[in-house]
Amino acid sequence: MRTRRNFLQSAAALTASRLFAAPRLFAADAPLASQRPPAGERKFTSDAVEAKIQEVKKSIADPQIAWLFENCYPNTLDTTVTVGEADGKLDTFVITGDIRAMWLRDSTGQVMPYLPLIKADKKLRDLLLGVIGRQSRSILLDPYANAFNYGPSSSEWAKDVTQMRPGLHERKWEIDSLCYPVRLAHGFWKITGDASIFDKTWQDATALIVKTWRDQQRLYSRGTYTFQRVTANSGDSLPQGGYGNPTRPCGLIHSGFRPSDDACIFPLLIPSNLFAAASLDQLAEIYGTELNNQPFAGECQNFAEEVRSAVSVNARARHPRHGEIYAYEADGFGNQLMMDDANIPSLLALPYLGCVKAEDPLYQRTRAFVLSDDNPYFFRGPAGEGLGGPHSGTGMIWPMGIITRALTSTNEREMASCLAMLKATHAGTGFMHESFSRTDATRYTRKWFAWANSLFGELIVKLHESHPAVLRG
Repeated sequence: MRTRRNFLQSAAALTASRLFAAPRLFAADAPLASQRPPAGERKFTSDAVEAKIQEVKKSIADPQIAWLFENCYPNTLDTTVTVGEADGKLDTFVITGDIRAMWLRDSTGQVMPYLPLIKADKKLRDLLLGVIGRQSRSILLDPYANAFNYGPSSSEWAKDVTQMRPGLHERKWEIDSLCYPVRLAHGFWKITGDASIFDKTWQDATALIVKTWRDQQRLYSRGTYTFQRVTANSGDSLPQGGYGNPTRPCGLIHSGFRPSDDACIFPLLIPSNLFAAASLDQLAEIYGTELNNQPFAGECQNFAEEVRSAVSVNARARHPRHGEIYAYEADGFGNQLMMDDANIPSLLALPYLGCVKAEDPLYQRTRAFVLSDDNPYFFRGPAGEGLGGPHSGTGMIWPMGIITRALTSTNEREMASCLAMLKATHAGTGFMHESFSRTDATRYTRKWFAWANSLFGELIVKLHESHPAVLRG
């Protein structure tokens, strides 16, 4: 999902340079040679993951889907992790793929599919412990940064007009960057019962998360964060002196940027606010039941309710065709943006993140809007149909959006249709991409995008466990 623009001088140059022309469409009868690195060149190998691959493959009738799963599911472990120690504790650095930096969001999304296996594989468990530790230390370095370097080196974005410092890769403030580490730690704890992850570093980091969200409610001031970049692309910088467009304080948390790393138009980003409320619920559970810190647990729970109440007042929009739906962004003055983006958190992904129930009527109406031509970033063409976003440009469909559609669907026919599109659009590579053209799947962006690969693997495992008939064809 991340495409850095350090060598590009304009949005037009960006769009042209990110499109990759594969030599041919993938033939159905082409040899299905493994696209994984040789065993000796893999960054990390998990016995539990390898066993899961073999188990799931046996349930998949389509050889090409089975091949895609075997390539994608272990891709994060095969290619992106560096395991070591920091200050005597486990440390795991996770790059996104073709960008050698660690996003708090992506790193969580990349390893979440392995959580169910950690009780059976201590090495894998330790790797995830290292991710949790690295994320906590990164938050303490700067809670407003979205991406970090392996060490205290400088960044290609060091000249951004914000408080850059060694160790930061990029400092785009995105609410969900602080949600994902909570999601990972909570999931780890629920599976293992291991509370040792909630050490002083983790507690300091989560206290800073809540403090940062409070700051960005901007109830009494504009907050402490600003960001500007010298660029021809308006989506890479914030207006109004780096604070973003004007808002009226209403209890929602402001976000400078979307999970696509594109600037918000209205700074009250609704999917991210609902994700923050869910994360605050998780913090309340951890602090209330495990850490016996009832005051902080109560603060988190009250904060979550504040955000949900503000969503109810400010984020319900009236669409002429779909009725009452969630807006994507708002500003507190009554202005609302009706769209959705393939990046997670999205409106489409709300049930996947535990923010709403899939059967909720408001979500179902929103979903119908998101997956229709009334959403300006829903594209369809000869190559397929699905969510895109401004980041890759008009007509570019994101496999991540197709996968999210399947993950949040309750209809097996829809799930199977999503699988068919994913099978038809990998352009012979055996992996998921950032996006592909709606008219030609061989025109795509980002050949090595580990989060999309992990998410595809997560989908296949879910279908294997809950909807096996979809994989049997």
